[in-house]
Amino acid sequence: MAAPGTTGGPAVPGLYRRYHRPLLAFVLRLTGGDRPWAEDVVQETMIRAWRGADRLDADAASLMPWLATVARRVVIDDRRRRSARPAEVGGGPVERAAAEDRFDGVLGRVVVADALRALSPAHRRVLVETVLRDRTVDQAAAVLGVPVGTVKSRVYYALRAMRVALEERGVSA
Repeated sequence: MAAPGTTGGPAVPGLYRRYHRPLLAFVLRLTGGDRPWAEDVVQETMIRAWRGADRLDADAASLMPWLATVARRVVIDDRRRRSARPAEVGGGPVERAAAEDRFDGVLGRVVVADALRALSPAHRRVLVETVLRDRTVDQAAAVLGVPVGTVKSRVYYALRAMRVALEERGVSA
């Protein structure tokens, strides 16, 4: 078949006039009634027909089977492309977009670290050993080189001091 608009084959405007409506009806079924998507598919199908006009059989009774096959492949490709991409955010403002917010966690760690620095070295060490390193009172006593009773007492007063330090930084328990 010759290029569109030449004597050997159908011109694309003629193809469009003849096949637009039946092709659109076919594609609407493929796209679940999504008219904008269906229009895009029909347009892409016509572009491919224009590009491949030399391969079209001008003597065929109907080009609809070829156009339908191309349109079906365009829909399949679109579906694959959409499933490979992450879901798009709706039309609302970006501020509404669901996103993991790690700021609060980071801020919390900064505040706790600052409050720990405000404690005495003995209180800070006992909390690090018992709370952060998850050691028992006996294990902390061995690591710190102090009696078990001293660890218990320091933990009690360190937690009270930590509570005050956090309240000073705007964190309440």
